Amino acid sequence: MTEDAGDDEGRTDPPDAGRGEDGGETGVRVRVDERGGRDVVVPMRLYKTVTVFSTLVAVVCVVVGFALLDAATLQVSLVRELLVDVLGLFGVEPAGGALGAVLAVLGLATIAFGAAVYVLGTRFRAEGMGNAQDDDGEE
Repeated sequence: MTEDAGDDEGRTDPPDAGRGEDGGETGVRVRVDERGGRDVVVPMRLYKTVTVFSTLVAVVCVVVGFALLDAATLQVSLVRELLVDVLGLFGVEPAGGALGAVLAVLGLATIAFGAAVYVLGTRFRAEGMGNAQDDDGEE
């Protein structure tokens, strides 16, 4: 790994960071601080796109996840009734407990996926942006 020029906080980039398949510059760099945290430094336009869509996906996943959890716990949920009706069209009559368990697992998995997308989206930084954790004043 090579040392970032002008950066004395221990951040390093891999030798091929910021290079495309053809060897040209992509404008993307990976910063690693002394605590092992990694930030991906990208152009501002890509940063905005990643931030908007990761937040959108996270919010939708949380709302859908809680709707699935609601359907798992309530016998009169609209989502549950729609699912039972759709399964009934195919001749499948799920047991109440099994359907509740499947909906609960799907709901929790959807919420966890949304959280993971959001966390990964927070790793992106635009050129020139600092990290609030780096400015905590601790020496």
